[in-house]
Amino acid sequence: MSMNKKEKIKRHSFSNRFVHWFAALSIFTLIISGIGQLPFYKRYNVTKLPYSEWLGDYFSTLYLHYLGAILLLFVVVYHIVFHVLRREYDIVPRRGDLKESYQIIKAMITRGKEPPSDKYLAEQRLAYVFIGLSILVLVVTGIIKIIKNMSGLNIPFEVIAWSTHLHNLATVTLIVGILGHLAAFIVKENRHLIPGMFSGYVDADYIKKRHSIWYSKLLKKDKNGLSD
Repeated sequence: MSMNKKEKIKRHSFSNRFVHWFAALSIFTLIISGIGQLPFYKRYNVTKLPYSEWLGDYFSTLYLHYLGAILLLFVVVYHIVFHVLRREYDIVPRRGDLKESYQIIKAMITRGKEPPSDKYLAEQRLAYVFIGLSILVLVVTGIIKIIKNMSGLNIPFEVIAWSTHLHNLATVTLIVGILGHLAAFIVKENRHLIPGMFSGYVDADYIKKRHSIWYSKLLKKDKNGLSD
């Protein structure tokens, strides 16, 4: 492929987009239904809004929570297995990411020059592990809670208590991570990445400017006749 300024470069495969959007759907479902397990919606009259009565029904939100949990578990397992089998670790954090993130953020604020980046920016890799760990904690503690509710097994109180606390904590950190992820698009430069999450493609000139390390790798692959 010849890379010119008007060309689009594929940044996200169908698999990546599938994981991203179905994870978003499952997490949104879990948050909405999880809040429904509390008396929040009735207490603040949310159930009086049109078509919102079901939010106040414990079992409706419970079953929806289980449905969201099943979907999230499937997405997590698929994501891990898929990338391990293909040995794709571009998004995994690397040594020096904290320092590089600081340099990128400083450059954004001062309008200075950013350090050269690979396919993902350093802060994107850090955000991935932050959100990913939150999701893994939610999955593990959620499984413990489901076993306790459905199996009738005599699980020690300490295990249940710690699972509940960690589940709640992971929920908060996940919401914080998602808000941070969305807030990143306040920065104009980051908005070039948005189309990639829908079509999979971003502008070649943006990649050349901001992801020069990855761009060089793509040129090398193209020169050697390898597919991206």
